[in-house]
Amino acid sequence: MPDVIQERAGVPVLVCDPDGPPVTTEQDALDLIGAAFLGAQLVAVPASRLDPSFFALGTRFAGEIMQKFVNYRIRLVVVGDIAAHLASSSALRALVHESNRSGHVWFVPDLDALDARLAPAAGRGPDGAPTRG
Repeated sequence: MPDVIQERAGVPVLVCDPDGPPVTTEQDALDLIGAAFLGAQLVAVPASRLDPSFFALGTRFAGEIMQKFVNYRIRLVVVGDIAAHLASSSALRALVHESNRSGHVWFVPDLDALDARLAPAAGRGPDGAPTRG
């Protein structure tokens, strides 16, 4: 399946094909952002497409990629099991925890969890992030 824009819980999402090209450079991320400009508000990238350096925070690759999405006002969702990466890095665990509290970058186990996160619910702001109150 190619990367496709789907409406999920009322939000246009660029759902990336797990077998698509890996995201190994900032340009690869910019290509996804460009594809999202065709009508998506959010890009759901399978964790398997992200270069392993994304999960090694010392490389700064994750920060560079996440900042690109924030700068272009396109939300990024990393979809998939990242337990092995989390087990080996307390810094990554902290990043995931803080990211999931925001509205810009999320880490979810699957698309069903993304749908649940996007679904309108009490206590969520217009960007889908939990409100603080």
